[in-house]
Amino acid sequence: MKRKNIAEKVMHIVFLVSACVSVLCVVLICVFLFANGIPAIGKIGVADFLLGKTWQPSNGIYGILPMILGSIYVTAGAIIVGVPIGLLMAIFMAKFCPKQIYRPLKSCIELLAGIPSVIYGFFGLMVIVPFVRNTFRDQFGGNGLSILTASVLLGIMILPTIINVSESSIRAVPEKYYQGALALGATHERSVFLTVVPAAKSGIMAGIILGIGRAIGETMAVIMVVGNQARIPTGIFEGARTLTANIVMEMGYATGLHREALIATGVVLFVFILIINSLFSILKRKEEA
Repeated sequence: MKRKNIAEKVMHIVFLVSACVSVLCVVLICVFLFANGIPAIGKIGVADFLLGKTWQPSNGIYGILPMILGSIYVTAGAIIVGVPIGLLMAIFMAKFCPKQIYRPLKSCIELLAGIPSVIYGFFGLMVIVPFVRNTFRDQFGGNGLSILTASVLLGIMILPTIINVSESSIRAVPEKYYQGALALGATHERSVFLTVVPAAKSGIMAGIILGIGRAIGETMAVIMVVGNQARIPTGIFEGARTLTANIVMEMGYATGLHREALIATGVVLFVFILIINSLFSILKRKEEA
């Protein structure tokens, strides 16, 4: 019994230290970003930085509105592409998939999650970009490097996250919900879509939020297919530049205020993620209330 108590105390200390390290890492990231980014925003001006339409570091002009809009457009497009497919796929795997194909299908999804971003970028560059260019060039112009291309690619990339989390949430719904719907005369399909899925909406929303975080924070694959044009896009067939792409492309040679402005761009991206997570937490509390 004494040995068991000692083991429990040791594991308690290990878990406590792990939790403290995790919190400390988050705090250090926040301190670094805000300590280096906020002064740059003050030097440039909040309005000029957030609402400025021109990004020309060589001339001392640091407006990131085109990058903010680029990130929003690309992320919104990824949600439109990825969320319906991912959710329907999760429902199929949880409630409709035959046992014979479940295991190979699950393996494919796990493999999809493990593919490096640069490989996705090559796939987008060699497959999606030519398809978009050849299909829409006559009607809308462009060379295929566009918001649409990046949205489709990111929609594919967020599928494993949405599918895995949503499937787990659907499977976690008590079986009595499904059986009760059947007892009331509902068909299998209506029982799943009108009873089980609504009961799992909290976990499904968590999967969607994680997918959005993956989409808005993706860099390498987006750089390869989005066009990287630091201007406000007027259509989905035009190129754009995201916040993450802006940081990666210029941080290697940036100095002085230029470097600080790029760190401030990271602050804006960090705030975006915090807002998304906060909204999800608020919605979840309202549902529980």
